[in-house]
Amino acid sequence: MLFAFICTDKPGGLPIRKENRPDHLAYLKSLGDALKFAGPFTAEDGETMNGSLIVIEAASLQAARDIADDDPFAKAGLFASVEIRPWLWSLGKPGGA
Repeated sequence: MLFAFICTDKPGGLPIRKENRPDHLAYLKSLGDALKFAGPFTAEDGETMNGSLIVIEAASLQAARDIADDDPFAKAGLFASVEIRPWLWSLGKPGGA
């Protein structure tokens, strides 16, 4: 099952994000095929990162929570909130209709 992580940074969290970004990216890459896509939310300027959208495949909601909790951004205390929601990929799926 697919799960979407909708993560919002704490106010003033940009330095934490920048410091932990290499470890965060390495962690996401370590998920292999379970990672479907990921990227940062930005401020209106289109550049200042202030959150994350991550879609992963996991066996259960608890497994998805475990993945989210192990993210270096989460461990560093970057996020004000993390919402994890089951998600159906209906359109635009690579190799799909």
